[in-house]
Amino acid sequence: MRLAGLPHRFASLGYEAILLTPVLFIAAYLFLALTQAVRTPVLHAMFQLWLLGVLAIYFVYCWRRGGQTLAMKTWRIRVARKDGSTLSTREAIARFLLALWSLALFGAGFWWGFVDRERQFLHDRLVGSRLYSTK
Repeated sequence: MRLAGLPHRFASLGYEAILLTPVLFIAAYLFLALTQAVRTPVLHAMFQLWLLGVLAIYFVYCWRRGGQTLAMKTWRIRVARKDGSTLSTREAIARFLLALWSLALFGAGFWWGFVDRERQFLHDRLVGSRLYSTK
């Protein structure tokens, strides 16, 4: 299998952000409707955890089910182990958490792809996953 190139991976990330916007709006609406938009520090923290949970479920489910989110299908990219098999639930969760941490550090783990010898993102390097082209 051929590794996906950086331009396709970054394009997929951008498209993923566009596709997740309505999902997060709906999730936010449901939370705010159920809490009647009461504003307290505890509910604010719960709201943030709710949105992170929605994202985690989406990504882990998609990566476990077929190795692709909707954006990854569009850009013909699949995440898998080095041997080509589907990620385990533990690996998918680790990949999500490490990618999230990378975003918190101004995308450092994504920019890592420019200096990595195989052009892999840092979270993929740490988890042992790869992004393959399905073309």
